Amino acid sequence: MFLDKLKAQGWLDLFANTQRGCAILDLAEFYVNYEVTDGVVTSMVNEKQLRFNAKELGKILGIPSEGFGVYVARTKQCL
Repeated sequence: MFLDKLKAQGWLDLFANTQRGCAILDLAEFYVNYEVTDGVVTSMVNEKQLRFNAKELGKILGIPSEGFGVYVARTKQCL
């Protein structure tokens, strides 16, 4: 059922594509330095400033970002 939900949202490839890969040390550096303000994520990795919102991240990852606000809302009433 979980995979069906990811597929319906257009996110299945993000979780199923093993060719994407990630650098564990860079990811750790990202999480150590990240901040979220008004829906914008900023961080520093390898002395490079990163800045993006949900819509931009969706474009980068090739996934839909529509409805993302529901997942991060303080109240989950609509879920």
